[in-house]
Amino acid sequence: MQHKISRRAMVKSSLIAGALVPAIVSLYLLIKNGSWGLGLIAVACVALVCNKVARPVHGLGIALPVFVPALTAGIVALVLSRRHAASLAYIGGSMGTLVGADLLNLGAIQRMGAPVASIGGAGTFDGIFLAGILAVLIASLSGAHEEPAVPRRW
Repeated sequence: MQHKISRRAMVKSSLIAGALVPAIVSLYLLIKNGSWGLGLIAVACVALVCNKVARPVHGLGIALPVFVPALTAGIVALVLSRRHAASLAYIGGSMGTLVGADLLNLGAIQRMGAPVASIGGAGTFDGIFLAGILAVLIASLSGAHEEPAVPRRW
C-alpha cells in the first residue's frame, strides 16, 4: 500500500530540517562564542557569493554549486578568526546559504510560477547541510586551537 504525503507536510518538514535546525544551531554558536559581529560578516559574505552563483531552474527550484558555499564559508571563517573558525564556518555556511540561495531568490521563484516556495527545502537543504559540515572541516584544517582556560604551571 502506497502512502501519500501531502505537499504541505513536505514543505513543513523541509522548513524545519533545512531552515529551523541550522538557525537554532547557529544561534547557539553565536551565543556561546559571543561572536555576533563576526558571525554577521560571515553570513553576509557567504550570502553574497551564494546569491551570485545560485540560479533558478524551472521545475527544480534554486540550483547552487555544492562546494561553493562550503569553500567560501571556510575561507571567510579563517580570515575572520582562527580561534572561532569552526563555529563561524558553520554559521556562515548554513545561514549564508539559506539567505543567499533561498531568501534572496524568493522573487525569482515567484516569477517561475512555482505553487510553493520551500525555504531550506529540497535542493538547498543539501547545500545548507553540506556547507555547514564541510565549512567546519575546512576551517578545522587550519590547525588553530584554543588556549587552555587555566595556564599550566611547571
